[in-house]
Amino acid sequence: MNPTQEYLKLVTRRQFFRNCGTGLGTVALASLLNRDLLAAPVQPADEGDPTLPKPPHFAPKARNVIYLHMAGAPSQLDLLDYKPKLVELDGERVPESLIKGERFAFIKGVPRVLGTPHKFARHGKSGQEISEVLPHLAEIADDICIVRSMRTDQFNHAPAQLFVHTGFGRLGRPSMGSWISYGLGTECRDLPGFVVLVSGKNGPDGGTALWGSGFLPTIHQGVRLRSKGDPVLFLSNPEGMDRDLRRQTLDTVELLNRETFQRVGDPEIVTRIAQYEMAYRMQTSVPELMDIAKEPASVHELYGSEPGKSGFANNCLLARRLVEKGVRFVQLYHWGWDSHGDIKENDLRYGMVDRCRETDRAAAALVKDLKQRGLLDHTLVVWGGEFGRTPMNEARNRDGWIGRDHHPHAFSIWMAGGGIQPGITYGSTDELGYSVAENPVHVHDLQATILHCLGLEHTRLTYRFQGRDFRLTDVSGEVVKNILA
Repeated sequence: MNPTQEYLKLVTRRQFFRNCGTGLGTVALASLLNRDLLAAPVQPADEGDPTLPKPPHFAPKARNVIYLHMAGAPSQLDLLDYKPKLVELDGERVPESLIKGERFAFIKGVPRVLGTPHKFARHGKSGQEISEVLPHLAEIADDICIVRSMRTDQFNHAPAQLFVHTGFGRLGRPSMGSWISYGLGTECRDLPGFVVLVSGKNGPDGGTALWGSGFLPTIHQGVRLRSKGDPVLFLSNPEGMDRDLRRQTLDTVELLNRETFQRVGDPEIVTRIAQYEMAYRMQTSVPELMDIAKEPASVHELYGSEPGKSGFANNCLLARRLVEKGVRFVQLYHWGWDSHGDIKENDLRYGMVDRCRETDRAAAALVKDLKQRGLLDHTLVVWGGEFGRTPMNEARNRDGWIGRDHHPHAFSIWMAGGGIQPGITYGSTDELGYSVAENPVHVHDLQATILHCLGLEHTRLTYRFQGRDFRLTDVSGEVVKNILA
């Protein structure tokens, strides 16, 4: 018996009874309730590292995911969902019956129909219809599945991005990568199981919450790697500390943490131990990973990557290197797709085309590279934004620029590899591209499908918090079986 520990327990009880403003009735009530009602599950110390690999619910088709998020929401009607009727009716007022009672972010009054200024053509044996501003994607038409019937519940950027990546439109829920890390662990011992790469002038509107762990143990949150400068902030040893001294320090801290865990049972202590150890290993593994200069010239030509610089192309190449190392979930964000047409930078003929030039080559190269290395069969690649764009011209400033407002009712994504049928188009929208006409796919359905490809049943991947079981797909979601290989 530890006398100090027993004394602290007595002090704690005395303070509790003294400070209990509602009296002993509350204590009696608490004794009648389930003791675990508000408790998160406690992980015993003998379970060790919470990131160790865990078995899936069933045999998976994919082992890794690379999610390419185009922050700001690319216009499906100018990239992946061609609508001849919009071109025919370009400039005419949209029927008021179509938009009656509708909420838009910026459109006022009765807007006019906007046909795409870009040409579409069919590509590959599959005949996928793709815009001229995505010429590299057209080269892999037979390797991708285009889903044209996506829909969401949110129509502003931050909530919609949170909804896509956490299953909920407000802060506080774990991200998809965190759920996958929690459910499957990682096969890579020297790198985090969930890595984030960001490019573009700004970060995504949803901020770091998009890769946060919410109420899951913090070891499962995404780790952002920077493609220029120090890859991870504060990872290097401070001045005066060498690697041996750091090892001795960590060993001592671990002993203290394990002793504390035995006393209080807080699962975050186990997480802290695992994080310290991961940081120590990353000091060696991360610099080696980030050194893309070792890649042959042919690879840089394929991606358009440039060693020593930052950008989407470098991040796509890093994503391939990460999954080669066994990283479970790699999330890329590229900002700048908010094509309102309020300024030239946001015009569908200029800004959006620039975003395509920045991303199209590298995204297609990623699929090609994974395929030729035999990695595509077990790596799922997803490309898309947080919602779609309206079939009408926003015309916010009446200055001749063209653009589209936020639109939650219909948008498009593409997927490749990892258990997804290649060379198919799934779902469709009406002739104006306003609503889903066939095979709707809700954001929760997409999340359930991604988990399914990894061998996870989305209704079974749960975590008890504040008295109930939470999951990524909230209380809905169906696997889209018709796109599975």
